[in-house]
Amino acid sequence: MNDRQGALRPTGLGLIVMLLTAVLLTGAPPAAAQTLERIVAVVNEDVILESELRAEVANVEQRMRAQNRQPPPQDALVNQVMEQLIMERLQLAHANRMGISVDDNTLNAAMQRIAQQNNMTLLQFRQAVAQEGIDFSRFREDLRTDIKLQRLHQQQVQRQIDVTSRDIEEFLESRVGREDDTEFRVAHILISLPEAAAPEEAEAAQERAEAIVSRLRDGEDDFARVAAEVSDAQDALEGGDLGWRQAGELPSMFQDEVMSLRSGEIAGPIRSSSGVHIVKLVDTRAADQEIVEQTRARHILIQPSEVVSRQDARTRLENLRERIDQGESFGDLARAHSDDRGTASQGGELDWINPGQLVPEFEEVMDSLEPGEISEPFETQFGWHVVQVEERREHDGTAERRRARAAQQIRERKSEETLESWLRQLRDDAYVEVRLGN
Repeated sequence: MNDRQGALRPTGLGLIVMLLTAVLLTGAPPAAAQTLERIVAVVNEDVILESELRAEVANVEQRMRAQNRQPPPQDALVNQVMEQLIMERLQLAHANRMGISVDDNTLNAAMQRIAQQNNMTLLQFRQAVAQEGIDFSRFREDLRTDIKLQRLHQQQVQRQIDVTSRDIEEFLESRVGREDDTEFRVAHILISLPEAAAPEEAEAAQERAEAIVSRLRDGEDDFARVAAEVSDAQDALEGGDLGWRQAGELPSMFQDEVMSLRSGEIAGPIRSSSGVHIVKLVDTRAADQEIVEQTRARHILIQPSEVVSRQDARTRLENLRERIDQGESFGDLARAHSDDRGTASQGGELDWINPGQLVPEFEEVMDSLEPGEISEPFETQFGWHVVQVEERREHDGTAERRRARAAQQIRERKSEETLESWLRQLRDDAYVEVRLGN
């Protein structure tokens, strides 16, 4: 079963919060609860309990072993999980202040999508989750947290991102744009620094990163294991794996270094505003050329209205189709009768259409026609149509795909960098007291 995806590794409060609530309301918790409720961190006005930390550490260990990955030493793992819990608390508190919530209908729909992605019914998926030793109720609440954080990131980051035509042109002319037919599998380690780090802090981080690079190049340890042990990045417990990315999707602070590496090589330390990075190029692969079948078609649209019923719209189209069959010009009738003002003046011409460009109901009918053939009247969300396929062709859509992909890569890179900066600011501005002790 695939891992569910989310913005960050989630955790749920579950029974522990209920026990803590009982303490606050009654002042008389069960004796067993008293031994569990030690506070291990204070995060602004919130707290993290020892039982929550232990549960999440166990959850992460279970997940890593299920992926055949060796967990880092216990103290490093505890520190990593603690930092994730702290960041989650800070973000959830911010989301609550912004009034972001996830209702049960949204959660149920997300559960259904996850089940479908795993080729299961919801019942089968629930059973599979239970077989992996995961409490289904907690899984649901963890997913609710994921969705909540995704919405927070969208509101905090996406509204700040703008991709212009100039951005796209500069990207395509750059070395990164010219390497757009190659994908890179990258892993990284981050030694973080506060935004206004003192010189001695920066020097200490640089020395620590250099020691890690030496350790990796000497072959002492696996990169993923070291990342899980020492990295300050949010993906540390995933071995720092950034997955397959095209050049434009690579973080700009180490984009050039990655593109200069051979598979298996390591670069760093690399200094950025967020800290010091170490990167490994795991592998590369070629991106495929995109050949698509385009269709050139034209249509006539009649829209129902207060004075034109659905049946009237269909009848009018049936009459127009008969006139076309009798020899009248499709283009002339479209210009005179079509309610699609964007195409009527061009005789109903839709120009060349790529797959997925139009609504599914329209494309399904259009794709069933031979060149020259005219459809029977059919309905979409816009009204009633007749469509004629004029011709089809094989088209190399690589240029259009490159522009669309460039815009997506620029947006994703800007979003990632903006989110990282915002998270670092959120952490720097917070009051955090860790009480791990021994």
